[in-house]
Amino acid sequence: MSGKSGTGIVKLRWLGHAAFEVESSGGTKLLVDPFITDNPVTPEPLKRLDRYKDADKPHAILVSHSHGDHSANAKEIAKLSDAPVIGMVEYVASLELSPEQSKGGNIGGEIRVRDLSVHIVPATHSSESGSPIGFVIEFADGRTLYHTGDTWIMSDMALIEEVHHPDIVLTCAGGGPYTQNPNVAALSMKKFFKPSVIVPMHYATFPVLASEADVRAAFAGDSRAVIMKPGETKTV
Repeated sequence: MSGKSGTGIVKLRWLGHAAFEVESSGGTKLLVDPFITDNPVTPEPLKRLDRYKDADKPHAILVSHSHGDHSANAKEIAKLSDAPVIGMVEYVASLELSPEQSKGGNIGGEIRVRDLSVHIVPATHSSESGSPIGFVIEFADGRTLYHTGDTWIMSDMALIEEVHHPDIVLTCAGGGPYTQNPNVAALSMKKFFKPSVIVPMHYATFPVLASEADVRAAFAGDSRAVIMKPGETKTV
């Protein structure tokens, strides 16, 4: 992707909203923005958090900011799985986990998780605890995945592209009063990024947000866009 020679498979499962399970070709599992049990679009079988003790046990939990629709189940899953939480240092400290599970960082920082690296990048949004952020996950084969968090389109995206060259982008496209709408999300992809795969997220969870039809219309004609269903798994 994006001219890179990587051939490893990345597995994505969308849990709805901004929550994803990401698995590298080396078997490293990440859980991103775990809003699960109260998420109205997460399939019921996937709301059973005890699965994170066993087959779906993550090696790390990534939280982009402290809003409940991104962080609601982070602490509970951390306690069930013993997985560390990666996020802005102030947010991670607020969870009062053990030092081994507290992997706070800051913008520009890098945290290693087995065969991959998690890079912390800026986001334009808000957060009760620490600044909002996004994540760029760098896999062993050199490919990268960018989870935007709740960011609005921003000029820093040009630097994220220049530094990290995301091959896969999970982009907020929720609209409503709190986040950028699907048309702006689509514009940000065209203006700043050259990924092979774009996965819109953070829509159709609540009535106030954009619908799937809105998202499909905004990304119509962009062959890179992959519209997923909550609970669906894709390999890229």
